[in-house]
Formats: sequence, C-alpha cells, structure tokens
Amino acid sequence: MNPISKTRVTVLGSTGSVGVSTLDVIARHPGHFEVFALSAATRVDELLAQCQRFRPRFAVMASAPHAAQLADKLRHNDIPTQVLDSPDALERISSHEDVDAVMAAIVGAAGLPPCLAAARAGKRLLLANKEALVVGADLFMTAVREGGASLLPIDSEHSAIFQSLPEDPATWPRRIDKIILTASGGPFRTREPSSLRDVTPDEACAHPNWVMGRKISVDSATMMNKALEVIEARYLFGVSPEQIEVVIHPQSVIHSMVQFTDASVIAQLGTPDMRVPIACGLAWPERLESGATRLDFRSLSALTFEEPDAMRFPGLQLAWQALRAAPGTTAVLNAANEIAVEAFLGGRLRFNRIHAVNLETLQAVQPSKPASLADLLDLDASARRAARAAALRLAA
Repeated sequence: MNPISKTRVTVLGSTGSVGVSTLDVIARHPGHFEVFALSAATRVDELLAQCQRFRPRFAVMASAPHAAQLADKLRHNDIPTQVLDSPDALERISSHEDVDAVMAAIVGAAGLPPCLAAARAGKRLLLANKEALVVGADLFMTAVREGGASLLPIDSEHSAIFQSLPEDPATWPRRIDKIILTASGGPFRTREPSSLRDVTPDEACAHPNWVMGRKISVDSATMMNKALEVIEARYLFGVSPEQIEVVIHPQSVIHSMVQFTDASVIAQLGTPDMRVPIACGLAWPERLESGATRLDFRSLSALTFEEPDAMRFPGLQLAWQALRAAPGTTAVLNAANEIAVEAFLGGRLRFNRIHAVNLETLQAVQPSKPASLADLLDLDASARRAARAAALRLAA
C-alpha cells in the first residue's frame, strides 16, 4: 500500500451487504482510502446517504429514472457527485485512470462487464462477484493476465484459501494437493428433505451465521452458492475439479483450508464477518483493523465437520458436472440459477424446484465455447430464456 497517496476505490454494488461492509472498513481508515465512485441498482436514498458521507466523484444507478432521481436529490443537497447513466457507466468507473482499486460486489452476471473493464485496465480487483468467474471463466482470467490486474478474492472461502497459499502462484501447482471449501449448511442443514417444498423466502433467507442479501442467502440455503464457489476456486487457483472438496462446518469459524502435497493442512479462521476478507483485500499484503470481533478460542465448544447431504443439497454436484462439460456450461448454470431464485423469491416457484429449473436449463441449452463478451452475453440470454420457460412449467 502506498504510504503517501490514498488508494482511490470504486465500489460496485455499494448499497448491498458487501458494499456497505466495504464502506465501513474504508471509513475506519480515512488516511488510507478515498471513495472514487459508487454504484447501486434501485436504492436511491441509500446511495444518496453514501454520497453525502463519502463525497465520491461519480455515482451510477442501474436505470435512467433512478439516476435522474439521485441527480435531483444530490443537487437539492448541494452534493457535487456526478451521476452517470450511460450504458457503459459501470465500465467507466471501473477502468477510470484515477481509480486504484475496484470492489466488485454486484450480484449476478451483471457484474461481469465492469469486472472485465477493471481487469483490462490493470486495477486491483477485489472480487466479491463470483459470477464474473463462473460466467466469464477463461475470458476473465485472460483479461486479468493481459491487463496486469491484481485479483484478490473477497468471498470468505476464497480469501481464506488465498491467505493459506504461498505468495508465489507459480509454486501452487506442485504444492497443492486439494482445496477444502467449508460451508455452514445454511438454515436447512438438519431439516427433513421432504419438507423443503414448503420453505418460504423468509425462511430461506434466515442464515444462521452470515448477514447477506436475499439472493445469496437462498443460494446458501440450496448450497448453490457452494457450487458456484467450487467453479470459482477452479479458475482462481488453477486446480482441477477433482482437487476441490466441500465439507459442512456449521460453526463458520474455519473459512476454508488447503491441503498440501506433504499432507499438512493450512486453514484461515475468524469470526463470520465479511469485513475481515474485505480489509484483507483492500490492504494486501499489509493488514488493517477491520472492525470485526476477535475470535475467542476459550468460548469455542467444538469445531465439527459433516459430509454434504446429496438429498438435501442436490445442486452442489452440478459444479463438477458443469466443469467437466462443454465450455460455457458454467455460464448456463449461473443464469438458470439466477432465474430460478428470482422466481422463488417472487413466490412463483417452490424452493425444492430451484434444482429442477437448473437441470432442465442445462439440458436445454448446449453452449459453444464463448470467444468474447458478446458471446457470453448471448449465451447468458439464451440460458435465461430457457430457465424462464422451465420455471413457468414448474410453477408453484
């Protein structure tokens, strides 16, 4: 970290849970960081409050009407932040020459274009949007390499793996035996699988350990979030699908582990607070106070581990199936899951049919290898159409 000038940060998805936590960490270190730009989807008043506090140069909203509302309120409050509403606004604030770091916290495939822009511009890219890798895969990693970007994972599991590995990635292939992703098991870890058809959105979003947005909370309840994390880990760390394992760890104290070729295991531990991996990514290789509660080993009664139940979490295995299938299959899986979760949260699909929508979409869409962002977006659109048709057929 440059001890003289502040690190200028763009926060994509600043009103979501990761974005809010990022701004909390930044606020604790005003001498180190400066907010350059913020973006949100529809939460005008929340973004207005953030602009009032952090005075970014730019703000972006997902639609022109919301952008107009924000611009009017900024003028009324005499806040000089400029509102952008062009189609490439997210790419502009991610690749701007004055930006040092980009927190990519937009949920879903919508986060891929600005992530690619930041990567190609050589930024420090703090990746909380796992879909950029799940959808973009080789295209995204090529952009990171060719742009000279610094890619730092923010998902707690991938941050834990990153912190457990040697600093030189060139040594990883000969040292890693396997990567062990931990999962809490979500709110239905012990629930009878036959009862899951009656799960409500509020029940699915009541995570026992983490505070997250509704979409990722549902993914945690189905363990599709872990399936996406398996795919992300494969590309982040250059391992084969067979070198990735998932175990349920209900206490969420060990955030993930690496087993090395000599059979030793290194794990990263901490309280379940996203500010820890966020602070790590912002400051790396330095360390800064995150605001999280310290782990008290004297109060830990046990650390336990379980095998994921395939009946309760059938979507988990789709990760390995998609990785072994044709290039682009992981993008189809992601699109299908986004549509299925959207239908469930909207009351149009039963919880236990999310997996069925994902399966039908994978069977319906046969991808060819995407060679460009346009190819990926076309594939994503095709998969979403198929998923919507499947969700309609399987409607509650």
